Amino acid sequence: MVYFVHDSSYIDENVTIGKDSKIWHFSHILSGASIGKRCNLGQNVCVSGGVVIGNNVKIQNNVSVYEGTIIEDEVFLGPSCVLTNVLNPRSQIRRNSLYEKTLIKRGATIGANATIVCSVTIGKYAFVAAGAVVSKDIPDYAFMIGVPAKQNGWMSRHGQKLLNPDKNGIYVCPEGKLKYKKNTAGQMFCIDIDENEALPDDMSIGKKSYTEFKK
Repeated sequence: MVYFVHDSSYIDENVTIGKDSKIWHFSHILSGASIGKRCNLGQNVCVSGGVVIGNNVKIQNNVSVYEGTIIEDEVFLGPSCVLTNVLNPRSQIRRNSLYEKTLIKRGATIGANATIVCSVTIGKYAFVAAGAVVSKDIPDYAFMIGVPAKQNGWMSRHGQKLLNPDKNGIYVCPEGKLKYKKNTAGQMFCIDIDENEALPDDMSIGKKSYTEFKK
């Protein structure tokens, strides 16, 4: 077997799991789900049929990923975050053919206990803070906080706040030193590296905590 599944977990038939992925205690992957390479699913994770998960995705404990959800590469889902797939659920009304789509784009982070109301798109490298409630689309690199979630600046690919642009409107990440700028539509993008490329190995290891950078 090219992937690891803990003995306490259940993998249904007709499931695709990529090389070097790990599925830990008490998790359940339902028939029709697709999980990419090098993913790590923590304890008590449920992935429904029809869900598509990309490569190098990290899903922490107690997360259910429901049908209708598409998760691109290198997404992080924090502990006990909530995803939904029906906007107006009623126990007495069957809407099994009406699941809403939720798209979480490459590199995005969903913080612990955050709630993503279905039918939204979370932009590339967006960062949803712990406990936030998202009910609208989020731009690439946006930093979202609160209930309901509102944008509170921008985050770099390293998960650092982008502050104090220079006279040319260029922001520099304090950790990775990559440069960022807004385009004419006001959307943030990275100047130094293609957003669809993985970070080089020497830029993929954290050496200082977020608290230290805040000081």
